[in-house]
Amino acid sequence: MDRAVDAANLGAAAAGLSPLDLFLHASIVVKLVMLGLIGCSAFVWAIIVEKFILIRRVNREATEFEDRFWSGGSLDDLYESDGAKPLHPMAAVFGAAMGEWRRSARISGVDLARGGVRDRVDRAINITIAREMERLSRRVLFLATIGPVAPFVGLFGTVWGIMHAFGSIAAMHNTNLAVVAPGISEALFATAIGLVTAIPAYVAYNVISGALDNFTERMEAFGTEFAAILSRQSEERS
Repeated sequence: MDRAVDAANLGAAAAGLSPLDLFLHASIVVKLVMLGLIGCSAFVWAIIVEKFILIRRVNREATEFEDRFWSGGSLDDLYESDGAKPLHPMAAVFGAAMGEWRRSARISGVDLARGGVRDRVDRAINITIAREMERLSRRVLFLATIGPVAPFVGLFGTVWGIMHAFGSIAAMHNTNLAVVAPGISEALFATAIGLVTAIPAYVAYNVISGALDNFTERMEAFGTEFAAILSRQSEERS
């Protein structure tokens, strides 16, 4: 009967199962695991917020630029205002292509309609798109890493915590639920933190990757259309 769980013991155990208590009473290894996961979670959310704001901004800037591009104004004026010192990816693509075309046009006796000029313009577009997407994708790989890794880190903390809890139970020679519950809860709390860290990272990685892929296709489509315009103007000049 001395091992029966009474209401007082259950109440004492429940009182010590708050997240702060679980952290404070955990072993040093489990605490380090929890702190590492909490730090990763904060970084994950910082990346998520930064990327969502960035993607929204570059799409808005791309729309505004395309409106100016297709308004019928002078491409040279647009280059001087937006392309020479681009402030966003779409303007950078335009500036790279227009700059290469203008440099080729200044070469004495060059035939702008020949394949060499078109190839250089296409390469300038492709290199710029790759460079801009590398910049936009910075730190996204961290989300892809944390998604699958965090649960296993949390599981390591759980296994270590359970081993520590069983050691304490053996030392006390008491299997009362009020004695067992806190140690097991502290260990399982590490897994919970791992899941809370991994799930947003995994979901955000897929969402952000999809949005970046769509923006890449948008820039490629613009680059192809602009290359066709430059090719047509080259043929008209020849």
